Amino acid sequence: MTEGGKTARSDLWGGAGWVLFGLLIVAGSLRMDRFEAMGAQLYTMPGFVPGMIGALVALLGLLLMVRGALRRASGADAGREPAEPLLNRRIVVTMALSLLYAGLLVGRAPFWLVTALFVAAFVATFTPPGHTLPRRLGVALIAGVLTSAVVTVVFQQVFLVRLP
Repeated sequence: MTEGGKTARSDLWGGAGWVLFGLLIVAGSLRMDRFEAMGAQLYTMPGFVPGMIGALVALLGLLLMVRGALRRASGADAGREPAEPLLNRRIVVTMALSLLYAGLLVGRAPFWLVTALFVAAFVATFTPPGHTLPRRLGVALIAGVLTSAVVTVVFQQVFLVRLP
């Protein structure tokens, strides 16, 4: 029972975070317009799929918490090294990049450009060590451009969603 997070503590806190995130998604989906006046049924309402995904995320977070509680009760973490801090460098950088992208850039610049820059910055930042800088930047640039192109085409041409 040592697979998963490094400690029972990380499973408990991580699971709690996922439960909260899933419940926030469910709450947001319940607040969406249901288009009942237009004859929309339950399965065609805009909040249905996000609500189901949010409920699934919350359920999986709860399972992660249960696993952490079981690991703690069994003493599986006895003799292990102390846990890393919950807000380590990778998490802080991820949060900063995500907030910069979603909070400051989307809507103020073309979506395709902002998405390409975000994905490229993320890939360049988190590419495993051992790769040369030109390779790291090249892969990041290709990933950013391809991701941006696919997301833009799929949302605008397939889902008929206008992007900011």
